[in-house]
Amino acid sequence: MYAASSSVSAQPRTHRPQPTGGGPYLDPSHAAGAAPGGPRAPRRTPGPGPLSGRIDLSGPQGAQLRTAIASVHRVCPEFSPVQVLRRSGRAVLLIGTTGRTTAVAKCLLDHSPAWAERFRQEIAAYRAFVRHRPPVRVPRLVAADPDNCTLVIERMAGRPASLRRHPAEAPSRTDIRAALGAICRVNLWRPPAGLFDAPLDYASRLARYHELGLLTDRDMGDLQKLLHGVAHASGKHAQAQFCHGDAQLSNILLATSGPVLVDWEHAGWYLPGYDLATLWSVLGDAPVARRQISQLAQSAGPASRDAFLVNLMLVLTREIRTYETAVQRTMRDPAPVVPGVTMSTGEEQRLLLRRLYDDCAMARRAVRAAVGTR
Repeated sequence: MYAASSSVSAQPRTHRPQPTGGGPYLDPSHAAGAAPGGPRAPRRTPGPGPLSGRIDLSGPQGAQLRTAIASVHRVCPEFSPVQVLRRSGRAVLLIGTTGRTTAVAKCLLDHSPAWAERFRQEIAAYRAFVRHRPPVRVPRLVAADPDNCTLVIERMAGRPASLRRHPAEAPSRTDIRAALGAICRVNLWRPPAGLFDAPLDYASRLARYHELGLLTDRDMGDLQKLLHGVAHASGKHAQAQFCHGDAQLSNILLATSGPVLVDWEHAGWYLPGYDLATLWSVLGDAPVARRQISQLAQSAGPASRDAFLVNLMLVLTREIRTYETAVQRTMRDPAPVVPGVTMSTGEEQRLLLRRLYDDCAMARRAVRAAVGTR
């Protein structure tokens, strides 16, 4: 993260020696040969294609689907459901048609206040994009009902940059380059004031993780020092950056016409580098890409570098908490427990958790080095 030292990077997941020496970051030379594999055959971008299939409306789950479809029809009567794209305990995604257009309907099943508020934020984002288009491709809004937590958007062509939150193997360099380029364009966008809020209260989140024992007293003090320095450098509001808020690869569709970003419920104003920190956290098998992200984060100066480090610690701590819960529950119940996350075995979860702890230790060293330069 510093001009005088190497940037934050990591060893590939299959080889985990601890870094040597006194520097806070791994030497880029240690990652030799760790870049994604050689040239891959070009991938074809799938279009929406013809729809086929059958929706099972029998049983208790069928009753939930009937309720969801009825909610969609209230705001979009012409929607004709064809397939269940994805389903969890909290939401269901349906593929269907609206006239000649293929659409995706998203309906919330868990109407608890926190999830309902997040869903309404996503609807607000798509409504804002109707008049103020971001510098990346996003699905077109078809219809929405914030009260019943129902959203219908255009179905976009493209394949996900990853089917997993944390890819089992490094994506191709071309895919990473396309995803990173799209995220950087989003971060440079300045939508009109009042369209988006600040979804993350940094002080409260730090205090919460500290209370849960996820951050030590020293972590808390170091991160507070960096936050104070970032605010003092240019002013709290001047440092804000517009971010997607969940810039993982599974939320990026790669199409011949350019990347498409979906799932905007966390969009808003963050400290600089939040999206970069999110992308860094899921690229455990791509040390070259991680190094590039770190260099981008520090290119705007010490304040942006420190903001990135604060974001990185928060993102990694959140991931650790999520997967610790997943591992504990998997020991009691082998069924999937993390919505939207594909994990094949409890052992895979434990290996990922180990990697996240390694990454967090690396970020912690970077934070302490940054505090030492102030």
